[in-house]
Amino acid sequence: MAPRLDDVMRLCCEISAQDQIKVAVKSSTRGALVAGGTALVGGLLGGPPGIAVGGALGGLLGSWMVSGQFKPLPQILVELPAEERQKLYDDVVAVLGGLSWMDAAQLVALVMGNATLQQQVTAALMNYVTQELRAEVCYRD
Repeated sequence: MAPRLDDVMRLCCEISAQDQIKVAVKSSTRGALVAGGTALVGGLLGGPPGIAVGGALGGLLGSWMVSGQFKPLPQILVELPAEERQKLYDDVVAVLGGLSWMDAAQLVALVMGNATLQQQVTAALMNYVTQELRAEVCYRD
Protein backbone atom coordinates (compact mmCIF):
# COMPACT_ATOMS: atom_id res chain seq x y z
CA MET A 1 0.00 0.00 0.00
CA ALA A 2 2.99 2.36 0.40
CA PRO A 3 3.15 3.27 -3.31
CA ARG A 4 -0.56 4.17 -3.28
CA LEU A 5 -0.05 6.24 -0.13
CA ASP A 6 2.85 8.04 -1.82
CA ASP A 7 0.66 8.64 -4.90
CA VAL A 8 -2.05 10.27 -2.77
CA MET A 9 0.51 12.36 -0.88
CA ARG A 10 1.92 13.57 -4.21
CA LEU A 11 -1.60 14.44 -5.35
CA CYS A 12 -2.17 16.47 -2.17
CA CYS A 13 1.14 18.25 -2.68
CA GLU A 14 0.28 19.06 -6.31
CA ILE A 15 -3.15 20.43 -5.41
CA SER A 16 -1.85 22.54 -2.53
CA ALA A 17 1.04 23.84 -4.63
CA GLN A 18 -1.29 24.79 -7.48
CA ASP A 19 -3.56 26.69 -5.10
CA GLN A 20 -0.51 28.16 -3.29
CA ILE A 21 -1.89 27.06 0.07
CA LYS A 22 0.14 27.93 3.15
CA VAL A 23 -0.56 26.87 6.72
CA ALA A 24 0.55 27.89 10.16
CA VAL A 25 0.42 25.20 12.80
CA LYS A 26 -0.54 27.03 15.92
CA SER A 27 1.99 26.95 18.70
CA SER A 28 -0.17 28.52 21.37
CA THR A 29 1.81 26.85 24.16
CA ARG A 30 4.87 28.92 23.36
CA GLY A 31 2.82 32.13 23.26
CA ALA A 32 1.16 31.26 26.57
CA LEU A 33 4.51 30.61 28.20
CA VAL A 34 5.80 34.00 27.06
CA ALA A 35 2.66 35.75 28.34
CA GLY A 36 2.79 33.95 31.67
CA GLY A 37 6.52 34.50 32.06
CA THR A 38 6.30 38.22 31.49
CA ALA A 39 3.34 38.50 33.87
CA LEU A 40 5.42 36.69 36.51
CA VAL A 41 8.42 38.96 35.98
CA GLY A 42 6.15 42.01 36.01
CA GLY A 43 4.61 40.83 39.28
CA LEU A 44 8.01 40.29 40.88
CA LEU A 45 9.24 43.71 39.79
CA GLY A 46 6.12 45.81 40.15
CA GLY A 47 3.58 43.96 42.29
CA PRO A 48 -0.05 43.87 41.15
CA PRO A 49 0.33 46.67 38.57
CA GLY A 50 3.41 44.85 37.24
CA ILE A 51 1.36 41.71 36.71
CA ALA A 52 -1.13 43.67 34.61
CA VAL A 53 1.55 45.39 32.56
CA GLY A 54 3.65 42.24 32.21
CA GLY A 55 0.62 40.17 31.21
CA ALA A 56 -0.45 42.71 28.60
CA LEU A 57 3.03 43.05 27.13
CA GLY A 58 3.58 39.30 27.28
CA GLY A 59 0.28 38.66 25.53
CA LEU A 60 1.23 41.01 22.72
CA LEU A 61 4.72 39.55 22.46
CA GLY A 62 3.40 35.97 22.54
CA SER A 63 0.84 36.60 19.83
CA TRP A 64 3.45 38.36 17.69
CA MET A 65 5.84 35.39 18.08
CA VAL A 66 3.33 32.81 16.83
CA SER A 67 1.65 34.84 14.10
CA GLY A 68 2.70 34.87 10.48
CA GLN A 69 4.64 31.62 10.56
CA PHE A 70 3.12 30.21 7.41
CA LYS A 71 4.78 27.40 5.48
CA PRO A 72 3.76 26.02 2.10
CA LEU A 73 1.38 23.10 2.62
CA PRO A 74 3.45 20.71 0.44
CA GLN A 75 6.35 21.21 2.87
CA ILE A 76 4.10 20.40 5.84
CA LEU A 77 2.75 17.30 4.08
CA VAL A 78 6.24 15.97 3.33
CA GLU A 79 7.18 16.36 7.01
CA LEU A 80 4.12 14.51 8.35
CA PRO A 81 4.78 11.42 10.49
CA ALA A 82 3.60 8.06 9.15
CA GLU A 83 0.40 7.88 11.22
CA GLU A 84 -0.69 11.37 10.09
CA ARG A 85 0.06 10.51 6.46
CA GLN A 86 -2.15 7.44 6.86
CA LYS A 87 -5.04 9.53 8.24
CA LEU A 88 -4.79 11.93 5.31
CA TYR A 89 -4.56 9.01 2.88
CA ASP A 90 -7.74 7.47 4.34
CA ASP A 91 -9.62 10.79 4.03
CA VAL A 92 -8.57 11.35 0.41
CA VAL A 93 -9.17 7.75 -0.70
CA ALA A 94 -12.71 8.02 0.71
CA VAL A 95 -13.25 10.92 -1.73
CA LEU A 96 -11.59 9.12 -4.63
CA GLY A 97 -13.95 6.19 -4.18
CA GLY A 98 -13.46 3.51 -6.81
CA LEU A 99 -11.04 5.53 -8.92
CA SER A 100 -8.17 3.36 -10.13
CA TRP A 101 -4.74 4.55 -11.21
CA MET A 102 -1.37 3.07 -12.10
CA ASP A 103 1.00 5.69 -10.68
CA ALA A 104 1.11 9.15 -9.11
CA ALA A 105 1.27 10.95 -12.46
CA GLN A 106 -1.90 9.25 -13.65
CA LEU A 107 -3.69 9.98 -10.36
CA VAL A 108 -2.74 13.65 -10.53
CA ALA A 109 -3.89 13.86 -14.15
CA LEU A 110 -7.21 12.15 -13.39
CA VAL A 111 -8.02 14.41 -10.45
CA MET A 112 -6.76 17.66 -12.00
CA GLY A 113 -8.80 16.90 -15.13
CA ASN A 114 -12.03 16.64 -13.15
CA ALA A 115 -12.97 19.94 -11.47
CA THR A 116 -15.55 18.34 -9.16
CA LEU A 117 -13.16 15.65 -7.98
CA GLN A 118 -10.40 18.22 -7.54
CA GLN A 119 -12.69 20.35 -5.34
CA GLN A 120 -13.65 17.31 -3.27
CA VAL A 121 -10.01 16.31 -2.73
CA THR A 122 -9.13 19.91 -1.86
CA ALA A 123 -12.00 20.01 0.63
CA ALA A 124 -10.83 16.75 2.24
CA LEU A 125 -7.29 18.11 2.42
CA MET A 126 -8.43 21.40 4.00
CA ASN A 127 -10.64 19.53 6.45
CA TYR A 128 -7.68 17.39 7.48
CA VAL A 129 -5.40 20.42 7.88
CA THR A 130 -7.87 22.38 9.99
CA GLN A 131 -9.27 19.49 12.05
CA GLU A 132 -6.32 17.15 12.54
CA LEU A 133 -3.38 19.54 12.38
CA ARG A 134 -5.29 22.46 13.92
CA ALA A 135 -3.62 24.75 11.43
CA GLU A 136 -4.57 28.15 10.08
CA VAL A 137 -4.86 28.20 6.28
CA CYS A 138 -3.80 31.02 3.96
CA TYR A 139 -4.44 31.01 0.21
CA ARG A 140 -2.11 32.92 -2.15
CA ASP A 141 -0.35 35.80 -0.35
